[in-house]
Amino acid sequence: MERSPDPQLGPTPTKVAVAGHPLHPMLITFPIAFLLGALASDLVYLYDGDPFWARMSLWLIGGGTVMGTIAGITGTVELLAVRGIRRRAAAWNHFVVSVAMLAVAFANWMWRIGDFQAAIWPWGLYMSALTAAMVSFAGWLGGGIVFEHQIGIEEEE
Repeated sequence: MERSPDPQLGPTPTKVAVAGHPLHPMLITFPIAFLLGALASDLVYLYDGDPFWARMSLWLIGGGTVMGTIAGITGTVELLAVRGIRRRAAAWNHFVVSVAMLAVAFANWMWRIGDFQAAIWPWGLYMSALTAAMVSFAGWLGGGIVFEHQIGIEEEE
């Protein structure tokens, strides 16, 4: 196993876990799926005009925002509670991108509340695409935190 880029910082176990399993990685799967799915449902709505897809986007964005906030709270608690995580710039980068992504997702959700069909073109689609790009970037940063910096990993005895 490759060591952390900072030789003074080895694997850093999490304190926010259930039965030894970190909560944050468990909770992020739903917001990732929901927010990426919203872009897909926006595109399908623009292709065929069925209001079902516009309504689906509204629900996916709302669910992704709520679940993302819950995942973000666990990640923030972990960031602030574990010194080895706070000391890594990669963790702070992930935090900032994730908060910005949730802000865009929330704005997109609020934008659609009144008329979810008319709100898709063009601004709803732009915000969904930006959110999808930010989800991808935050996920890439999060993967680096786990695999390169070994956050949430306990050393084998």
